[in-house]
Amino acid sequence: MNLIARNSFRLRALPYHLSSLNSMRHQATCATTATPSFPCVDAHAARESKILASSFHRYSQIGTPASSSDSGPEPPYARPNPLSYNTYHHQYPLELTYGSTLPSFDIAYETWGTLSPSHDNVILLHTGLSASSHAASTELNPTEGWWEKFIGPGRALDTNQFFIICTNVLGGCYGSTGPSSIDPEGQRYATRFPILSIFDMVQAQFKLLDHLGVQKLYASVGSSMGGMQSLAAGWLFPDRVGKIVSISGTARSSPGSIAMRHAQRSVLMADPNWNNGFYYDQLPPHTGMKLARQIATITYRSGPEWDQRFGRKLRESKDGQSPSPSRRLPTLCPDFLIESYLDHQGEQFCLKYDANSLLYISKAMDLFDLTLPALQELAMTPATHAPPSPSTSSSRQSPVPSKSHPPPLHYAPHFPELAAGLEPLKLIPTLVLGVQSDILFPVEQQRELVDALRMAGSTQVSYFELGGVWGHDTFLLDVLNVEGAVRGFLS
Repeated sequence: MNLIARNSFRLRALPYHLSSLNSMRHQATCATTATPSFPCVDAHAARESKILASSFHRYSQIGTPASSSDSGPEPPYARPNPLSYNTYHHQYPLELTYGSTLPSFDIAYETWGTLSPSHDNVILLHTGLSASSHAASTELNPTEGWWEKFIGPGRALDTNQFFIICTNVLGGCYGSTGPSSIDPEGQRYATRFPILSIFDMVQAQFKLLDHLGVQKLYASVGSSMGGMQSLAAGWLFPDRVGKIVSISGTARSSPGSIAMRHAQRSVLMADPNWNNGFYYDQLPPHTGMKLARQIATITYRSGPEWDQRFGRKLRESKDGQSPSPSRRLPTLCPDFLIESYLDHQGEQFCLKYDANSLLYISKAMDLFDLTLPALQELAMTPATHAPPSPSTSSSRQSPVPSKSHPPPLHYAPHFPELAAGLEPLKLIPTLVLGVQSDILFPVEQQRELVDALRMAGSTQVSYFELGGVWGHDTFLLDVLNVEGAVRGFLS
């Protein structure tokens, strides 16, 4: 084909190409001008509008208007009902680990069982990060508690034998003093609240025990963050703790768990409604709280459990049908059941708990470290009336292993320092429970705790490792094995 012929062909073909190009442009214009649909975003906007319209800050948590005589309305996360728990007011200053002082504080608590005449049957039950004092149902509050199946006659914490006390931790938002509380000047503390440690929480609990006339605990029992508190109670008051139970806890927060909690705090603080912590009586940072809870939920359970519960199943469509993947167009909103589950968990939590409490308490978990150098840096000493023996002197940098408890073959560089830090616990019988599927407090941390206690000289350490697919939440779900181990150890 010569040059003229080729140009003639191109000119004849040009109208077809222009027509195709115009058609493509029209399709692209239609595609870009169509309004995309995001039901999950719309649902969140509707939730925000509902919160604003409800004027939630003018009402108490039980849904009735606050009277003019109230010092201030209960925040929406003030659960359980304030009439269903006891409150101890400590009117004297409490010196905190990191140099600050609380001028006074309240501790909310609930009890089960009967206190013996000699006050020697008391078990102090420590909670996880977001739990309240309501560990089991009571006459004042018949709703199920967070450890309902473990408290009662014949159960792990046998109310026929023991008097159980559970508190809302210092820094919490379920009746105890925390960032949402009123300061001496009549304002919410917000982020002017001092940084807390696990030790501070335990110190406040023992002020309550002093008030109740309890000189020595039969046992200190806790799971998750409660496991940290249980160990801290024995470390601070070795003469006042008879036994220790630590379930899915640790003696030293690992970089992995610190990273997970950092991610939660980051998304919460990135919510513009957080407002540097001063959001009270305004729209709360519910977006950040929802996302933080979703991240937390991923760490509480395990992949194998989710494979069994959800697999790759799709959620139901609006018409209630579950179409096959081949007939369903994917969206940017939740398509899978696991996504809907996380979305539900976040929605349920975002207005039930104070965002600042989440920040402060999760930070206290990160700071927890029972290695000797960390304790020395804080100038921490056990509150014991007996003079320290050479074996527990703070000048010792590492314990001397005994023939019966040699160090493990492979241990982390911090292990000797951890064993040295745990020496105040060596005379207290201790039960440690670990969970093989736990990703938040991996089972290696419980094994390390047991080895370090034995290395420190303890001859009364019991260890059980639980299987199952429930991950970190096993202490809530595996009633048979958890209850059997705890009941046997305490009896």
